Amino acid sequence: MQVSYKKLWKLLIDRDMRKQDLKEKAGISKGTKTKLGKNQNVSTETLAALECNIEDIVEFSTEEQRDNNV
Repeated sequence: MQVSYKKLWKLLIDRDMRKQDLKEKAGISKGTKTKLGKNQNVSTETLAALECNIEDIVEFSTEEQRDNNV
């Protein structure tokens, strides 16, 4: 299962926020911010700290879905 945080980055743009603002507001570490930027897995506790619904910030896809989009 592949994770994408494109929705999160769009949400930040809509809220006129930078990644650094997100880091400070959600209290996440630099390492977690880096993982988000690389579409790597982070804990659900981290996502909960962002104070929004998971479907607002994360998209999940399977290999089959990715292959069909190529």
